[in-house]
Amino acid sequence: MDWITASLLMFVTSVIFYLLARKASLIRLPTEFINLSSSSVAIVLYLLVAYVEGTGLAISSQGLLIVFLLSIFGSYLPNVASFNSIKYAPNPGYSLMISKSYVVFTTLVAVFLFKSPLTVKSIIAILLIVGFSILIMVGKAKPHKLYSSTWLPLAFIAFFGWGILSIGSKYMLTIGVTVPQRLVYLSVFITAYALGEIFARKTKIKNFTLSTFVLMIFIGVFFAAFNYFMLVALDKAPNIGYVNAINASSISVLTVFATLIFKDEFSIRKFIGIMGVIAGLVFLLI
Repeated sequence: MDWITASLLMFVTSVIFYLLARKASLIRLPTEFINLSSSSVAIVLYLLVAYVEGTGLAISSQGLLIVFLLSIFGSYLPNVASFNSIKYAPNPGYSLMISKSYVVFTTLVAVFLFKSPLTVKSIIAILLIVGFSILIMVGKAKPHKLYSSTWLPLAFIAFFGWGILSIGSKYMLTIGVTVPQRLVYLSVFITAYALGEIFARKTKIKNFTLSTFVLMIFIGVFFAAFNYFMLVALDKAPNIGYVNAINASSISVLTVFATLIFKDEFSIRKFIGIMGVIAGLVFLLI
């Protein structure tokens, strides 16, 4: 599988995953259980992938240490920081505008760290994607009771954390840690953190039904697929920033489906932003 195919599959599964997560939030499924269903189902699927690919799970102590550190500083803490930043910001788009711009950070770092190529065409395409994504995300600021100036440093924590996760994932692949190994162990750590949160906060699901259970399973399936294809793409792409740009561009399609399914607000500004992101994505891939 080439990096473009893997990136496009990542794009599609990312949109579906976030739509399912949005549905879960609308039925008030606690965030801890969304995290638990995502990582626990992923473990099973990644073990199956490892078996099919004939990949052993024996990993070096160095590789395991890196996965452990990434699970904290590249996944768990940035996700918590982003969630709270969105909650405290005057507009959630302000937070996402900063945190999602990590694509620029990883693109430049990859040039120096991995000797990755970076063409003028790719730079223009990435700037188009990031710039028009901002147009989609940012709206009018509305003061609210939870507002706190801490949203800004929290957004930057997510920015650097997600960037570190992308760079660290690429580095592990260069030292021989396979895709299934990285995914299995990271999911185990994240599952442990989610269970710890549930027990510490005594979180429960109200009105648990069969449809809720099915939704949690599908969240886990598409979360697993999204991360698998992303890692395959990071492994084979000439520059990890290209993959991160495609990932960031998925917000355009997500916005369209959120409008159709959940009746989210839509505007001319968002339409222009979506068209601009699509133009940037096409320019990157041609």
